[in-house]
Amino acid sequence: MPDPDFPLMADDEMDDLPRTLRREKAAREREAMGRTDSLGDGRAAPAPELGAPIQPRYGHGAYEEEPLPAEVRRLNIPFLHLMVFFLKAVLAAVPALILLGAIIWGAGEILQNYLPWLVQMKIVILFPE
Repeated sequence: MPDPDFPLMADDEMDDLPRTLRREKAAREREAMGRTDSLGDGRAAPAPELGAPIQPRYGHGAYEEEPLPAEVRRLNIPFLHLMVFFLKAVLAAVPALILLGAIIWGAGEILQNYLPWLVQMKIVILFPE
C-alpha cells in the first residue's frame, strides 16, 4: 500500500496555500528564528520542511497536537443573508418534492394494479359535470 504522506507544498509560493498551511509555515519560520536566537553565535538550526511528516509528541495520531474541544457560543449572520439562504433552500426543495410526490404516486398506482387486496379504503374525489 502506498504511503499517504505527500508533500503539502510543491514550491515556496504562499499565495496559493490555504490559510492553515500559511499559518503552519509562519509558525515554523518563527520557531527557526527562535532557534537562531537561542544558538547565540548566529548559526541557524535547520527548520523542518513543511511537507515533512510530523512526529507526534504523544499518542499515535497524525496531528502534532490533539485537537482542542471547541464550543460555538455565537453565530453572527445578518438576518437578510439568512433569509435569502432559506428562500433559496425552499426553492431548491420544490423540484425534489414534486419528484418525490410523483414517485410515491407511481408506487401507489403499481401497488393498486398488481395487489388490489391491499386497498382497504379509497378516497375518491369526483367533480360533477
